[in-house]
Amino acid sequence: MSSGKVVMGLLAGVAIGTLLGVLFAPDKGSETRKKMAEKGCDLVDGVSDKLTDLIDELNRKIDEVKAKAAASETTEKAAYESDITE
Repeated sequence: MSSGKVVMGLLAGVAIGTLLGVLFAPDKGSETRKKMAEKGCDLVDGVSDKLTDLIDELNRKIDEVKAKAAASETTEKAAYESDITE
């Protein structure tokens, strides 16, 4: 499953959970709004952490591809140079 689908599923789940929590909340309106604000901050932090992890993983993969390309280029260059000297 792609990371985008996971993030969208997470956001949808949090939104539905928050809505149900508000509908069945026994607290006063001011308390409910405070709780919603806290949940919203938690959601933003969670999504931010997920995006940071995703970006870190993408950077690692890019570095791996660059390293493989550099190794391949070095191997090809060495093979070319050995063909010239023969």
